[in-house]
Formats: sequence, C-alpha cells, structure tokens
Amino acid sequence: MACYVDALGNYGWVLRGHRVRNCHLIADSLDELHAMAVAIGMKRSWYQPTSSPHYDLTEPRRAHAVELGAVELDRRTFVGKLRELRSR
Repeated sequence: MACYVDALGNYGWVLRGHRVRNCHLIADSLDELHAMAVAIGMKRSWYQPTSSPHYDLTEPRRAHAVELGAVELDRRTFVGKLRELRSR
C-alpha cells in the first residue's frame, strides 16, 4: 500500500495573487490518503472526494509527502494508477 504524487503543473492555482504550481496526492486506501494528508499538514476540508479521491498539493507539501514516502509518478503512470484505483 502506498501514497502517490504526480508531477507539479500549472492547474490555475492562484495564492496571494501569485500563480503556483500544484499536484495531486492519491493513495491505495482512503486511510493512507488521510494519514499522509495529516502528516503533511493538510486540513480534512481540503479533501476532494469526487471523481478520484485526492488532495491538491503545493510544491512544499509535495516535497514533504515525498520525504515521508509518497511515490513520485510521471503523468502517464499516475493516470494509470488513478484508473486502477477507480476500478476497485
């Protein structure tokens, strides 16, 4: 069981008037997803359950997740993992 992050991209996020790159955090189970989110300082209200359960991460939180063991996936592999998780 694991948590995964995709590559940072420009998805239209603007924080304090500046565009910021962000990515997505997913996991093999919801328990793992929420545990990682807590460990990197995310609020539960930031959880996005629709389509594919995930959290959006800024660059510093992505780096923290990777430090804690999240697996970095390229775009293609990440989409494949999403499809796998949806099919369960």
